[in-house]
Amino acid sequence: MTLPLVLWYTGRKVSQTLQNTSMLKVRNLASLKVSGLQTTDWLQSRNYQYVLSLVFAIEEINRNPYLTLLPNVSLGYEFHSVLHTDRRTLESSLTWLTGRVKYIPNYTCRKESKSVAVITGHTWTSSAQIGILLQFYRFPQLTFGPFEPILSDNGQFPFLYQMAPKDTTLALGVVFLMVHFSWNWVGLIISEDEKGIRFLSDVRGVMDRNGVCMAFVNMIPVTMLLYFTRAHQHYNQIMKSSAQVVIVFGDTESLLAVGFNGWDNVVTQRVWVTTSQWDVTNSKKPFILDPFHGALIFSHHHGEISGLKHFIQTVNPAKYPEDTYLARLWWMHFNCSVSESECKTLESCSSKGSLACLPRHHFDMAVRDGSYNIYNAVYAVAHTLHDMLLQQVDGQPVKKGKGPVFSPWQLHPFLKNIKFNNPAGDPVSMNQKGQLDREYDILNFWNLPEGLGHKMKVGTFSSYLPQGQQLSLSEDKIEWATGDRQTPNSACSASSGPGFRKSPQEGKPACCFDCTPCPEDEIANQTADMDQCVKCPAHQYANTERTTCLQKSVTFLAYEDPLGKTLACTALCFSALSAAFLGVFVKHRDTPIVKANNRALSYILLISLTFCFLCSLLFIGRPSSATCILQETTFGLVFTVAISTVLAKTVTVILAFKVAVPGRRMRWWLVSGAPNFIIPSCSLIQLTLCGVWLGSSPPFVDTDTHSEHGCIIITCNKGSVTAFYCALGYLGSLALGTFTVAFLARNLPDTFNEAKFLTFSMLVFCSVWLTFLPVHHSTKGKVMVAVEVFSILASSAGLLGCIFALHFYIMLIRPERIGSSE
Repeated sequence: MTLPLVLWYTGRKVSQTLQNTSMLKVRNLASLKVSGLQTTDWLQSRNYQYVLSLVFAIEEINRNPYLTLLPNVSLGYEFHSVLHTDRRTLESSLTWLTGRVKYIPNYTCRKESKSVAVITGHTWTSSAQIGILLQFYRFPQLTFGPFEPILSDNGQFPFLYQMAPKDTTLALGVVFLMVHFSWNWVGLIISEDEKGIRFLSDVRGVMDRNGVCMAFVNMIPVTMLLYFTRAHQHYNQIMKSSAQVVIVFGDTESLLAVGFNGWDNVVTQRVWVTTSQWDVTNSKKPFILDPFHGALIFSHHHGEISGLKHFIQTVNPAKYPEDTYLARLWWMHFNCSVSESECKTLESCSSKGSLACLPRHHFDMAVRDGSYNIYNAVYAVAHTLHDMLLQQVDGQPVKKGKGPVFSPWQLHPFLKNIKFNNPAGDPVSMNQKGQLDREYDILNFWNLPEGLGHKMKVGTFSSYLPQGQQLSLSEDKIEWATGDRQTPNSACSASSGPGFRKSPQEGKPACCFDCTPCPEDEIANQTADMDQCVKCPAHQYANTERTTCLQKSVTFLAYEDPLGKTLACTALCFSALSAAFLGVFVKHRDTPIVKANNRALSYILLISLTFCFLCSLLFIGRPSSATCILQETTFGLVFTVAISTVLAKTVTVILAFKVAVPGRRMRWWLVSGAPNFIIPSCSLIQLTLCGVWLGSSPPFVDTDTHSEHGCIIITCNKGSVTAFYCALGYLGSLALGTFTVAFLARNLPDTFNEAKFLTFSMLVFCSVWLTFLPVHHSTKGKVMVAVEVFSILASSAGLLGCIFALHFYIMLIRPERIGSSE
């Protein structure tokens, strides 16, 4: 028993029917000539591989030596070729259904049809047109073209089965390829149909998530009129774009192919990323092939069909003498003649030539996805028939020894649930809902030397593998369009190297940016294109290149530093000088020059100035909790004592001159020693402020990581800023008050009157500290500490020099002017 299948493919219709195990039957030479044997259609010859795949699969099943699949049953086939018009597709369908050239709908002249299934393709439009007609007959239809979601609509096509796997992760694979090569500026050329728009939506979403931008989107119209209207615009858009990588999505039958046939120069120096649905070798012009050298092609992975390539290489008119199209190919390419009397190719031509010798743009020996899908479709039908016959063989009537008789619609319950592994080892499932996207092979198109047309597998993509392992590439095998091994670059902006970050350009995509150096203490240590710089930790700093963080060195105003050593020596010298002044005053304590200005207050002032000089040493060296507390409190107290002593001396001078006037009541103040209470009173206020300060928020050891580049400065934090400025403000107010009082008493007459010296000393003191405040706030780090130490030394030296220098000079250099109290 022979059960034929029906194959529909795209091309010129050269015969109506192919039955049983024969190929195309030649009727007469005249009809061949009328059919246009003098010219061959390149598209038809390339699609002829589909016919050979069908024949190979059927013969392989029929020759099954183990008789495990369809024993005692042979498969046959019919073959129909249609053009790209709805009318011719419908005509061919009705011709096959009715069995007549002049077809009559819903009528057949065939007494008995043994066709069990229809295999259609390779465009979804032709499958849809045939499917709409066949659904009225519930005829099983298997398509071998690319997967099309529209054909999966059970409402419109309830009896249609797609053999191709889904392309749900194609966009993901393409974008991952872009990311792998750091191509973030790419163009996109798609056919302006539903499938192209859906791919555009998918790929745009994946691009946005992975930092890839579209330089342009070139949508090729599906109608010839619109195409020629926009052709020049599309050409200019591609040529003017800086994108060196272009994604092409469409099929060979669309006007996408027409466009590239006309754009001879557009492909130069571009890297094309496409799918096996759009064949880069589809042009009739050999010279257009060379610019496609280096294209990367995504193709569904499938196993090797054992024996298919050998079958295609060895097929010839002698092996299939009834195949008119095979004879036509030999007549065109191998100079064979046809015998008019015998209606077959001459025997002298039967052993000449092979399809493997034809140019690749006429016939490609590489197994196409459609051929593989046809192979699986034949086996799917065979397995379905096998299961159905096993179940029905006992209950079916036998007609004239031909075996069971059934209708094609009876296959559906079995066909939609069939699962098997084909001879290549790949699983095949007809469950459309559970059909998953297969792994992709990434092919590299080699066409140097021109005409080679070889597709080298250079990688794979599988969405089922863990993240980071989905894309696998052998970059050393890739030949690029530029002709060298260096990977091309396609970016809107040059990469931002280490030490720089991306700064977006206003009004442009995210992939277009300027490179901006990282701010201080921030780094960009990745190879390229960081959106934000990374701030170094507080204990580290950025190198000058802004590429790495270095450990900061710990620093403070140390005694070993030249500045610290100088300040420390100065403080010790001045404290020694103060002690020397004190010794001189003690030695000459009974002289008029000492008695005239209250020698007790002079002693207190010299002692306090000695401590003022020494307290500056607390600011030098590595800070500790003890030194931080003592720094400010000691400074505040000793200076308060010193200034209050100056105030007491000034008041004493004033009272002394006021008492000299008869009847003055101030004599009691002088006799009672009231000025001596100024020092403890003023000191007590400062002591109270310091106590509140220490009780609320005392000073503590702190680190300054920002003042000096590359250094961590250990400093004393003031703690309560309010308490600090209260203590400092009180000291300043006391100094200003003392200066005012001294200024008012500056002109009092007397040989040893200190009023002028006290006024000048307080002027120096106030000037130093008024200068200190802005300088102190404008400096940072250990320099700020040095400024504070210098201010302490300068103000103390001002008091010491202005008040006691002249006295010291007289007592040591001019002792004759001292006089004697005795």
